[in-house]
Amino acid sequence: MWTAVDQYFVEALNPSDPILDAALAANVQGGLPAIDVSPMQGRLLHLLALTQGARRILEIGTLGGYSSIWLARALPPGGKMITLEFEPKHARVARENLDRAGFGGVVEILTGRAIDLLPALKGAEPFDFVFIDADKASTPSYFAWALQLTRSGSLIIVDNVVRRGEVADAETKDPNVLGMRQFMAALAQEPRVKATAIQTVGSKGYDGFVLARVV
Repeated sequence: MWTAVDQYFVEALNPSDPILDAALAANVQGGLPAIDVSPMQGRLLHLLALTQGARRILEIGTLGGYSSIWLARALPPGGKMITLEFEPKHARVARENLDRAGFGGVVEILTGRAIDLLPALKGAEPFDFVFIDADKASTPSYFAWALQLTRSGSLIIVDNVVRRGEVADAETKDPNVLGMRQFMAALAQEPRVKATAIQTVGSKGYDGFVLARVV
C-alpha cells in the first residue's frame, strides 16, 4: 500500500522528468545500489532548500547524484553546492548525471572519505543547508562537522534515522542502527539546534529523517 500511495502522489505531483529519469537509468546501468531518495523525498529536499533560500548546500553522500540534482535545482543564480562521495565509480556516474542536468559548474564533487574531506571545508563561507545521507555508523561525526560548517539559521537534514523501527531497539548490535542511536543521543544534548524526527513510509519502505535548525 505504501508503494501504491507513493506512486499515486508521484503521478499527481511529480510528472515524469527526463533529467531525473536519465539519472536513475544511468545509476542502474552503472551498477549503483538502488538506495536513492524517492521522487517525493527528492521534492521535499528541493522545497526545503528552496524555502531556506539556500545559496550554499553541502551534501554528504552523493551516490549517483539523484538527490544532488534535486538540491541543485533549488539554488539561486550564483549558488554553489559541494557533495562528498567515497566511491570513485559513484562519483563518476554522478558527475555525468549532474553535467547532463546542467549543473557542471554549480556542483563540485569531492571524492574520498567524508571524514577526511570535511576539515578542508572549514574556514570557507558557511553552508545554509546540509543533507547527510552517507554511511550511517559515521553519522554522529558528520553531524558534528555540519555544526562547524553552518551558521545560525542553517538547516541540517539527516536521512535514514528510523531504520525500519530498529532505532528504538536498545539491544541492537547493528552498526548502522548504533550510529543513529549515538547521533540521536548527541542531538538530544545539543543546545545549538532545534530538531525534530519524522517517520516516513513509501516506496523506500519504513524509515525517517531528522530536521535540525541551527540556532
